[in-house]
Amino acid sequence: MGFISWERRGRSAANGAAALLASVAAIALSAPSAHAQPATQAASEQTDQSKKTDQQKAAPAVATLLDRILVLSRTGETAVQSLASASHVDQEQLDRRMATTPNEMLFGVPGVAAQADARRVSTSINIRGLQDFGRVAVIVDGARQNFQRSDHGTQSTFYIDPELVKSVDVIRGPVANTYGSGAIGGVVFFDTKDAVDFLKPDETWAGSVTGRYESNGKGWTTSATGAYRINENWDVLGNIVYRDYDNYKDGDGDTVNGTGFDVLSGLLKTTIRPTENSELKLGWVGSSDGWDETSGGVPVNDVDLKSNTFTARYNITDEDKSWLDLHINTSYNKTNLDLTSLAPQNRFDPATGLPLVLPAGSLSTFDVGTTGIDIWNTSRFETNGIAHELTYGGDWVGDNVKTGGAAGGDSFYTPSGKRNVSGAYVQDKLTWDWLEVVAGLRYDSYSLKDDMHDISGDRLSPRVTVGVSPFESAGLAGLQFYGTYAEGYRSPSITETLISGNHPAGVSFPFLPNPNLRPETGKTTEFGVNYKQNDIFEPGDAFRLKAAYFNNDVDDYIDGVTLSPFAPGSGCPFGPGIPICFQYQNFAKAKINGFELEGVYDAAWGYAGLSASITDGHTVSYKGVEADLATIPSSQVTAQLGLRFLEDKLTVGGEVQYNGKPKGNAVATDYTLVNAFASYQATDNLKVDFRADNLFDVKYANPLNGSTTVAVYEPGITLKLAATMRFGG
Repeated sequence: MGFISWERRGRSAANGAAALLASVAAIALSAPSAHAQPATQAASEQTDQSKKTDQQKAAPAVATLLDRILVLSRTGETAVQSLASASHVDQEQLDRRMATTPNEMLFGVPGVAAQADARRVSTSINIRGLQDFGRVAVIVDGARQNFQRSDHGTQSTFYIDPELVKSVDVIRGPVANTYGSGAIGGVVFFDTKDAVDFLKPDETWAGSVTGRYESNGKGWTTSATGAYRINENWDVLGNIVYRDYDNYKDGDGDTVNGTGFDVLSGLLKTTIRPTENSELKLGWVGSSDGWDETSGGVPVNDVDLKSNTFTARYNITDEDKSWLDLHINTSYNKTNLDLTSLAPQNRFDPATGLPLVLPAGSLSTFDVGTTGIDIWNTSRFETNGIAHELTYGGDWVGDNVKTGGAAGGDSFYTPSGKRNVSGAYVQDKLTWDWLEVVAGLRYDSYSLKDDMHDISGDRLSPRVTVGVSPFESAGLAGLQFYGTYAEGYRSPSITETLISGNHPAGVSFPFLPNPNLRPETGKTTEFGVNYKQNDIFEPGDAFRLKAAYFNNDVDDYIDGVTLSPFAPGSGCPFGPGIPICFQYQNFAKAKINGFELEGVYDAAWGYAGLSASITDGHTVSYKGVEADLATIPSSQVTAQLGLRFLEDKLTVGGEVQYNGKPKGNAVATDYTLVNAFASYQATDNLKVDFRADNLFDVKYANPLNGSTTVAVYEPGITLKLAATMRFGG
């Protein structure tokens, strides 16, 4: 299977999308009801539920989001069972959000923010104030997304089309260190769609078509999905998505240049079950994106990005999942970004610092390949009445970075090189009556090299968690308290260690490499509470709650600093035309603490949810000087309410989110967003979705863009309308 190389479609695709949307509605409404199938699995569940009697509806408690098993859990836990800060976003939530970009999929998840600025297709995820250079492990179907490009603002970016995703799992903090090296901030796992989620039990094949229009940016999305069951042990699914968007307008009605894009994405996945207790998943996810980068509101670069991810995941168990629950994951991700200048640009030569003109048509290339292997097994047994879930395994990730192009081009500042990180771990989860203990130890090592440097290091990182469920009375039986101490280890990246040359534009100053960078060590203490209760106000309702306070000290935190040539021992050379130098250096630590809450109440009439996160943090130099941490996100409170009508065929609701200005952020302000949504199962085979984002047209900027040179304002009011037709047989 080769890499995709799709040409970007013209703006005329919008007319085709309009025709497609109209055709979907016309065909669906005229289709014979005997062959009708629901638009999505969620819609299917709603239709089936509408046929239940009142007695059947009232009997079981509904399963909330916090009751869903986390895909990335290595011991099969749900979010509310996990003795960690974990969240789950399922297919129903994703459909409701009608996400255009990855950051919209994470709306309202406590402790999680996304930085995307104008380049909406490139996203960097922030967890608890930590982001970039692998501090947050972003994983798609088991494949690490490690693309990085030196720039103002976002550094480590990725893209996955929301239409291809069926769920998102988040684990916050270094308790996630069993999922790979470096994740001192946490892990975000995107799980793409499977045929088994799309096909009904009695179907051999099925397909769906979706057309969607967005008012702000006048954007169109078209998506087609097809699945086929070859036999009971082998199925395949494919999905193709095309998006075409113009520049959007902010809350004042001003056009934000450089925010338009077009992207073609695809997914192909097959699942084979060789035996009753084994499963092999082979998958490919790819995208071809294009957009313009601007400077001062004027397009300066044409960007063409192609990303391909290949994965193979194998699981085999014994009959009872006792001693054998073996997982073997392999992956390869390749991202190629080509940057072509649209006009001559005044630059400085990276080597000499002398002025030069980068002619129009100059090309800079960024090629990042990431190979990964992840193997683990969980053994379940008992000793003296204590249940054990013993998980042990190892992983390896290798990055191969190749950059090049025109002299003085942007790729010069993202160094080429190779980095390997690997680790092995053992973790035992012990359960006895009201007591639960998780104890683990991870070993990490890394090596980093280019033509002149060869650097390595290693460390052991422990984790200990204790959870107690002390109450047996009906109202308190579902209450659990836990405390955790966990450490994580992140090696320096190639760019942080090896960046060199002179600043390309504006003011010329040198970047200094730092081969003496020490790895970061995250040390987190967390105290949390989990609570679950059913049948509170009426039969069948359910309430779930997670809350936690955390304190994270990141020793030897790495950040960029400016150095004066006049300061003794700074390492910044003194000379004409050198006002400052820039270098990544270690700080004594970054101190980050905060509070997170996530709760949901679900009943037959609807649901209500509340999430909140407050994060504060600063760096401390080796001389004890404190400074605000620029990556601290807004404090957030998000409330959601959904109501179900017409025997659950119609769901309407809204979201209100308050965002508080982070301390010390130069561009941030307090702001409140109000969104509304509706979903209507018009017929068995036609589903219509509507959403209004930023209903009151608030003008606001992402606080995480405060470190960039110009504040980029987010979209004003945006109306979205979609129709989905599903068919099968």
